[in-house]
Amino acid sequence: MIARLIALLLAAATPGWVLAQSAGPDTEAPDNAGTPQQQLYQDALQSLADGRKSDASEALSRLIEQEPQHAGAWLDLALIQCSLGHADKAERLFANVETRFSPSRDILELIAEARDSGCADWRPASSATVNISRGVDDNVNQGASNSTFIVTGPDGEIELPLLEDFLPKRDQYTQASVDYVRDMTANGSIGFLQFQGRHYDRLHEYDTGALFAGIETPYRLGRWALRTTGLVGLTILGSKLYQRQVQAQARVTPPLPLPPRTQLHLLGSVTHTSYASLSAFDSNVYELRALLGHQADSFSASLNAGLLSDRARDQRPGGNRHGNSLSVSVRKPLGWNTMAELAYTRQSWNSATPYSPALLIDEVRAQRTHMLRAALSYQVSKRQSVALEARDVRNRENISIFQYNNRQVQLSWQWRYP
Repeated sequence: MIARLIALLLAAATPGWVLAQSAGPDTEAPDNAGTPQQQLYQDALQSLADGRKSDASEALSRLIEQEPQHAGAWLDLALIQCSLGHADKAERLFANVETRFSPSRDILELIAEARDSGCADWRPASSATVNISRGVDDNVNQGASNSTFIVTGPDGEIELPLLEDFLPKRDQYTQASVDYVRDMTANGSIGFLQFQGRHYDRLHEYDTGALFAGIETPYRLGRWALRTTGLVGLTILGSKLYQRQVQAQARVTPPLPLPPRTQLHLLGSVTHTSYASLSAFDSNVYELRALLGHQADSFSASLNAGLLSDRARDQRPGGNRHGNSLSVSVRKPLGWNTMAELAYTRQSWNSATPYSPALLIDEVRAQRTHMLRAALSYQVSKRQSVALEARDVRNRENISIFQYNNRQVQLSWQWRYP
């Protein structure tokens, strides 16, 4: 209930705030939205919108010290203290608002509703999403597009036929995924768990499972928003441990004068990957990325561009790699509870040294991967939806044995809680 009241106050918040309309002559909020006090108030509201209640409470307390007649700050602080379970402190703040100012009937009703609901101790909220899918994959093993491989030896070019294991294999699969998110602190930190498993009907050696866990924490540096994420994960291939991952990421949102409902995020991350049986492929990947997003009602669009550096930890074939990525996505409602999605991704990698001269592959690997994804979802009920999704992947390389095409089609059922 308190969360709903705070959301209502955020919707009504403007420079001067709703309470000032009914305050006496000595309680008017400043008209200049650029004053340090008003900026402090906006910072508090942004902290509240980000879920950082402790930061919002601290900012509002500082604001009240600087500007004791700021009625909106008093009421916001009272509601935050109530949502944190500090009933005595909230009651003193509510009484101060009632006696010091002349609140309107709507504000009095908000205070009465908060009192009736009680200031229970802070309790972490949680949410979960479950997906069950059935699909078909026409190239489970990323088999080569070409059935032969041409190498250059002492006697000239030799055309070698590829073994059956290196050619595309088709199969159907069942897939399940679970995403779970839970509040960790009252200041916006969250913990999350992600699981995904795919089971093929026949090619069980390609069955996969992945489990990731992490913590995300928001911060505020002046007008800059910052989120840090730490993540660990395991991947299983064919019932055996395949790789381990550890990632640290920071996402910064600069205060740029962008169009309404448009945001630019800058991301930096480092990911360490270790392989259970292929230690020569262990690496650290460094990434810088810019994400531009726009959302208007149910329509959303995003542009994502990044630079990557993959540093090999050992004598990996091809050595270090550098690359870049670009992705564009659009999500648009079609009516009748139906949503359409379209996304395109391009990923490129360039190796530093010849791949493997000992195996007669003395070219420097250059990889270009294109993926097109289209999805159509229908919302069956408030918590359930079904989706039909198609993916087309084209991996183009200068070394033909690594070239492959892959197409997948899957039908999914999704359940969300709460």
